[in-house]
Amino acid sequence: MPKQAEGEIPEELHENPHIARLLFQRGIKTRQEADMFFHPDLNQLHDPFLMKDMDKAVERLQRAVRDKERICVYGDYDVDGITAVALVYTFLENIVADPDVLGFFVPDRYLDGYGLSKRGIDYAHENEVSLMIVLDCGIKANEEVLYAKEKGIDVIVCDHHFAEGEIPQAYAVLDPKRNDCPYPYKDLSGCGVGLKLVWAYALKNGMDLRRHIYPLLDLAAMSIASDIVPILGENRVLSYFGLILINTKPRPGVFTLFNYANIKAYNPALNRNLPPPFARGSKDKRRVFDREITNSDLVFSLGPRINAAGRVQDGKNAVSLLLCRDLPSAQEKAKLINDNNNDRKNLDKEATEDAFALISKDLDDADRATTVVFKESWNQGIIGIVASRLIETYYRPTIVFTTTANGSEDTLVGSARSVKGFNIYEAISACGHLLEHYGGHKYAAGLTIKRENLEKFKDAFEEEVKNRLNGEELQREIEIDDELRFEEITQDLVDTIKNFAPFGPRNLNPIFASKHVKSANTPGSHGSRVVGNNHLKLLMFQPESRSEPLDGIAFQQGEAFEKISKGRSFDICYHLEENTFNGNTSIQLNIQDIYFPE
Repeated sequence: MPKQAEGEIPEELHENPHIARLLFQRGIKTRQEADMFFHPDLNQLHDPFLMKDMDKAVERLQRAVRDKERICVYGDYDVDGITAVALVYTFLENIVADPDVLGFFVPDRYLDGYGLSKRGIDYAHENEVSLMIVLDCGIKANEEVLYAKEKGIDVIVCDHHFAEGEIPQAYAVLDPKRNDCPYPYKDLSGCGVGLKLVWAYALKNGMDLRRHIYPLLDLAAMSIASDIVPILGENRVLSYFGLILINTKPRPGVFTLFNYANIKAYNPALNRNLPPPFARGSKDKRRVFDREITNSDLVFSLGPRINAAGRVQDGKNAVSLLLCRDLPSAQEKAKLINDNNNDRKNLDKEATEDAFALISKDLDDADRATTVVFKESWNQGIIGIVASRLIETYYRPTIVFTTTANGSEDTLVGSARSVKGFNIYEAISACGHLLEHYGGHKYAAGLTIKRENLEKFKDAFEEEVKNRLNGEELQREIEIDDELRFEEITQDLVDTIKNFAPFGPRNLNPIFASKHVKSANTPGSHGSRVVGNNHLKLLMFQPESRSEPLDGIAFQQGEAFEKISKGRSFDICYHLEENTFNGNTSIQLNIQDIYFPE
């Protein structure tokens, strides 16, 4: 069944009722809001000085730049932290009189763990740093901030996570999720908060935004995509313009990484029939890649490679790549990071196979509501990925443990992942008395535990999850946004759906359903058939619809062909997309699931 819209959809929202419904589901309730949604503009962004402590942060940064103080830009080792460091460092590098006063530090996943570390502060102290800008972490670093103050270092925190308890006694704490922060938009990424800091600095000092700020939007878009924050409001605007920048003027490090992901440079001789890389108002039509780069490419091609640097070797390598100014140096660094990613894949594959073997030996596993596995030899950097892999098969709250990278056999580190609708952080918190540390959010968390408490925790976590489920079973679901008749699927509808991009959390690529569909040809003809690796190519019609047959592709669903070929009626859910072949573009349904009514 399609999602139920809460409230009555205003008739004036859009002339097409299906588009109006999609807008309303995204919280857009007036024609003016719809116009803003379909026409992103940087003027839609909020004044950065609305953020609590922003005036203090800018004042302190101004003083540091004026007095040529040494500044250390510190950020987490994931994509959000790495892009945040690259963004703030790039901005400062362009305004300080002496680049030697600048440095950056990315914590080692194994030596430092998550967040602001004392080792990082010691590094800053040894290099005579007097100001640290801490990005994508720090909101819980009360002890570490005090340690920095003892060393004579002021700290500006730029975070986007929830504070639990007292705010750190830093010089300034920028975090829209602070209870006392009036900033209207709460869902910025960590890099987004860093962007707000340098944007405020530029405004305060009358700097040209086109020169100093707009070229940084690609980094913000990368962080938004990879950190799984909502693609609505300010994030949507930043993503939209960041993707334009990536498509038309990618930084050397991004260009080379995409080449390793088999997204190649545009070749006019080979790609002359390709449509423009983006639409909606951009005057710059220069094509760089052989196809349009989308949010999905940032999530699935770029993000894992940048993350791999911190998982396998050193996150600083990823920052250095993003700071590269020329292709030769970028190519050298990109090869190293791509090698890291290949190593990560091998470690991930081996650990996942080990985890499946452990689960298969557990006689009680079939009755469990959770998955908790542990092995000493697993690499700490990939256990979160393994947890996600296990959910793909077992679909239940999952925690993967291994020993800490510093060699301590007494302390284990775990990475937790959840399924839709279940708050794993709250379940872990209820078992917190058995843990040393934990942190995270609804769908992902990290934790450490004494080895002697692992079995107790495993039982307590299982019981807690079962209690919270209250007898319900966790099941995969595909949420349908709306139902369409084939005659309603027009080029105008497809073009308007494209204008909903960039897609991401709370602005997902819409999924439509159509019922009572049949194959439009007999078995063996050029229409419906199994192609490639068990993919189903379909030519379909609705008997009660006046439309021409439509093409569809259903990846990894070839087993449905036997029933379809016998003339059975079926229901489908799908994304609307376009398929270009031999220079011709046509509507195609990207089918997510097929259902045969009894």
